[in-house]
Amino acid sequence: MPEPTIYDISVPGRKGVTFPEPDVPQTALPEGFIREKLPLPEVSELEVVRHFTHISQNNYAIDLGFYPLGSCTMKYNPKINEAVSRLSGFGATHPLQPIESVQGNLYLMYAVQEMLKEIAGFAGVTLMPAAGAHGELTGTLIISKYHRDRGDHQRTRMLIPDSAHGTNPASSAMLGFDIVPLPSDENGNVDIEALKALCDDKLAGLMLTNPNTLGLFDENVVEVIKLVHESGGLVYGDGANMNALLGVFRPGDIGIDILHFNIHKTFSTPHGGGGPGSGPVAVAEHLVEYLPDPVVGIIEEGDSETAPLYGFIHPTKTIGRVKTFYGHFGILVRAFTYISMLGKEGLRDVAEKAVLNANYLQEKLKGTYTLPYDRHCMHEFVLEGFWKDVPGVHALDIAKRLMDYNFHPPTNYFPLIVHEALMIEPTETKALETHDRFADAMLKIAEEGHTNPELLHEAPHNTPVRRCDELKAAKDLVFCCYPGDDWTG
Repeated sequence: MPEPTIYDISVPGRKGVTFPEPDVPQTALPEGFIREKLPLPEVSELEVVRHFTHISQNNYAIDLGFYPLGSCTMKYNPKINEAVSRLSGFGATHPLQPIESVQGNLYLMYAVQEMLKEIAGFAGVTLMPAAGAHGELTGTLIISKYHRDRGDHQRTRMLIPDSAHGTNPASSAMLGFDIVPLPSDENGNVDIEALKALCDDKLAGLMLTNPNTLGLFDENVVEVIKLVHESGGLVYGDGANMNALLGVFRPGDIGIDILHFNIHKTFSTPHGGGGPGSGPVAVAEHLVEYLPDPVVGIIEEGDSETAPLYGFIHPTKTIGRVKTFYGHFGILVRAFTYISMLGKEGLRDVAEKAVLNANYLQEKLKGTYTLPYDRHCMHEFVLEGFWKDVPGVHALDIAKRLMDYNFHPPTNYFPLIVHEALMIEPTETKALETHDRFADAMLKIAEEGHTNPELLHEAPHNTPVRRCDELKAAKDLVFCCYPGDDWTG
């Protein structure tokens, strides 16, 4: 029998909580604010607890299983991060307090800035952007103001490789840049000849994702940066894939001008469901004064007897504030904890293990699945999710069938330059046994696709909700349900 819903067990008059009589004067609500009928279930507290506990057990989470969601780096979030972020000195403070009363918080923010500068090789960092795409917008604002200040108003062209993250063109378009795509060559690098043809006095910049969304480190990156700089443009680095580079490679050292971090990806803070996020932006020396206002800094040097006084520095050519207050502080606390506990060698170990794990899986799956760019990958790799001899099976079918094996599907249909793409990222925290079980499931699904394709077409079979009409779900949103609502399709 199907599990009864909370509406099925509703009994008129049953209550989960009884509110005390108000101890303040009551005021009548304006007409129209109270509905005649509000069809909410009437249940006990125990039934409410059981209802939401049951729902939570239907959700997939990184704490429950493998989450190889390529390019999104769904890492395990160590519980110590959560414990530190809830300390009262962090969680119970307010951004409008006098700076003298929050020196510990300001020190932490300053320390995170310094850590990120060192990790990526830059001269300045802002912690203000709220997420990765917000960091991109901040970076493109800096590029725009930099050129305007130099009188280069004709520089309106932003180059976006076809292997870049999907938010890059949107962020540039919001600033009014003319978006020009750059093709990849046969090895998955930026096409140098195509780049040369676009390097002139109209070039504002290039937004480069490296490693790119194919999971490949661009072999031409030094020449790419040189060509852009020689034409007067700036190079923006999408740092969402820094998980592959920690302690090994610093983008600032080869001339990248601006880079955003995805704190929630690289430094293991909560991710998913639209947030919370954090997208600090790092810049080279010639762009430090363009950072959003303010930046945390030392406003009074300390000595042998007193600690420095931390406060706010105001860049002289700033693009202005890009967020209320100074960033998502609770996320920064988690990142500070993660970086501090790992240290320099630990961060390098993260990158080495992430790259090793991805190459291990790539080797186990290529051959059974087509690998369009057969190179050593970085932290992720992209397979083609179809077989020419089974034309009816698609990447979506493979992803849905993986759910029956209790694995979260990888990213589907991205990057667009790979037909029926399956982008797989194992991260550094998974054990060898987990990789082997995932590879075995993928190989078994390939066998099923050839012998019983309908099994894939009808998947998932074992999940609380079966395959939905995704087009209908996108067009016909249902935010709540009452008895009789058709919300299952």
